[in-house]
Amino acid sequence: MSALAQILIAIVALEHVLFLVLEMFLWDKPQGMKVFRNTPEAAAATKVLAGNQGLYNGFLAAGLIWSLFPVGAPGAAGAIATFFLLCVIVAGFYGAATVSKRILWVQAVPAVVALLFVWVL
Repeated sequence: MSALAQILIAIVALEHVLFLVLEMFLWDKPQGMKVFRNTPEAAAATKVLAGNQGLYNGFLAAGLIWSLFPVGAPGAAGAIATFFLLCVIVAGFYGAATVSKRILWVQAVPAVVALLFVWVL
């Protein structure tokens, strides 16, 4: 995998670490409510669900970070990166269709770009 692909993967992983923090720890705090355009009432009612969602974002970040440290068979890092980037892309498209079009640009598009660099370079 090229250095540029690895940098793009790291950026997508960092985004998901930030999503984890926002959803698990800041959901009902001013920063989290501002990012997700939430009210205090809605944030309180959905805090447990958001925490679960944040945990899943952490798993995506962990998989992407794992792909940056190639171990095992040649090409394993690219295969791991491909799997986790595809997971991010699917989640991004689902979120864009069901929650907000903004998710497409924040989550799916960076993962698509990273995936293109994994496959092409």
